[in-house]
Amino acid sequence: MLRQRKSKREKREARDQALLRYTKQRQRNVLAKPGVNDFILVLDHMKAGFNVAKIFRSAEAFGAAEIHLIDIGPFDPSPGKGAFKKVPAKFYDSFEQSYQELVKRDYKIVALSGDCEHLSTESVLDSKTAFVLGHEEWGHSFEMADYPDIRCLAIPQFGQVESLNVAVAASIMMYEYIRQHPSR
Repeated sequence: MLRQRKSKREKREARDQALLRYTKQRQRNVLAKPGVNDFILVLDHMKAGFNVAKIFRSAEAFGAAEIHLIDIGPFDPSPGKGAFKKVPAKFYDSFEQSYQELVKRDYKIVALSGDCEHLSTESVLDSKTAFVLGHEEWGHSFEMADYPDIRCLAIPQFGQVESLNVAVAASIMMYEYIRQHPSR
């Protein structure tokens, strides 16, 4: 069966409905409570419409403390199945703002990248860990050399494809955290 293309009016209506869902759930997000675990996800300049809602869904399932959104505009929360209103979100204009907040709260910061030397499966994660996930195409918005205290970890991969979808990578790292720090 062929899928019919939407008209401009139908696309505009769908976008308006997604924006309405985002606005409602963002208002409800102020009541969100941290999950049972002390890890934080930092979503660094990701594409709003691709993985953000899916990461919220996994973060809610794994009991994340909160998610930092850095320069991410409105997104359709519907793929998250209501998780956007359940996981506390903090909004920042730059990575530096989130970084300063995390340092002040004694979080150990881990940047995920396929080109890191150290593997996630061979590293001990602190109980207060923040995972930084970069843009789907361009990676992190900052230079690692500017932040020498940030650890860089890669997820082991054995295939010929050189990267994972960022929502999948986030879920793998949340699972690794849970494996190392079983919930209370």
